[in-house]
Amino acid sequence: MKTSDFHYDLPEELIAQHPPKRRDESRLLVLERQTGRLFDRKFPDLLEYLRPGDALVINRTRVLPARLFGINEVTGARVEFLLLKRTADGDVWEALSKPARRARTGERFRFGDGLTGVVKGSSEGGGRFVEFEYSGVFEERLEALGEMPLPPYIHEKSEKERYQTVYAKEPGSAAAPTAGLHFTPYTLEAIRAKGVDIIEVLLHIGLGTFRPVSAENVEDHAMHSEYYEISEDAKARVLAAKARGGRVFAVGTTSCRTLESAARSGWEALSGWTDIFITPGYKFKAVDALITNFHLPESTLIMLVSAFAGREAVLRAYAHAIEEKYRFFSYGDCCLIL
Repeated sequence: MKTSDFHYDLPEELIAQHPPKRRDESRLLVLERQTGRLFDRKFPDLLEYLRPGDALVINRTRVLPARLFGINEVTGARVEFLLLKRTADGDVWEALSKPARRARTGERFRFGDGLTGVVKGSSEGGGRFVEFEYSGVFEERLEALGEMPLPPYIHEKSEKERYQTVYAKEPGSAAAPTAGLHFTPYTLEAIRAKGVDIIEVLLHIGLGTFRPVSAENVEDHAMHSEYYEISEDAKARVLAAKARGGRVFAVGTTSCRTLESAARSGWEALSGWTDIFITPGYKFKAVDALITNFHLPESTLIMLVSAFAGREAVLRAYAHAIEEKYRFFSYGDCCLIL
């Protein structure tokens, strides 16, 4: 498979720069896999497609305000650091720095309000390892000083909580599980009242998820790893839904990757690091329906969606969305694939 097989042209004006006033105001494009038919709906219409006995699986991860701006204590240079993940050393984080040449090993940076960091070395991908020094709780310092790591195609800032799902709990992601941004507490309560089991899983999202694949051949792409967890209770409820004839709706590609990572191990590996790379030809073992935003061309995410619904069907759906002026990407509209 060629990476270029997953390309499409998107007018820049269709890239959503800000969230809608209400989370559930987004549009919903429904794609039926068996028939290939498309339906233009609104997000609250999702309830019509859910049945008693189904399961809705959500990712409880919370986005870290992981973009920090530091001042070099010697040169006074201002450098941006984007935290990717905490290492086994606790207070040492892997981070991207910009400009990288101004973040050399041994240099110390002040971030404000009692937070400093020392560059300890370089990572394989050209990033930096930064050891932080602080008083109190690091996450509280980060909440006070950090900015949301919005994707580069979003140029307008919004309130931090609008880039979190309403059910976000556990900090650790470098980006939001954007399909979940459409849900409100009212929507979730209505789904429960319909007899649908809402099940939480965890996957901390890495920025590599959203990067276009640079390899010419899809098979040559090196997939990044992300940490995931599924509790024994969540596993039992997912399997119970399937046993009673219910369908498993994954909210977002993150919930999908979490479920499929566990399912491919025979539901034995319920936590750890997954580098699952789902491309056309993959046989889904857990997910029956997918709720997802529209994705970047030539990204691993559009490949996953194409594996679920078929590449031609997905590209046709995207062409329809462009023609109908759907809003794309993080703050954009949503797609339900049945």
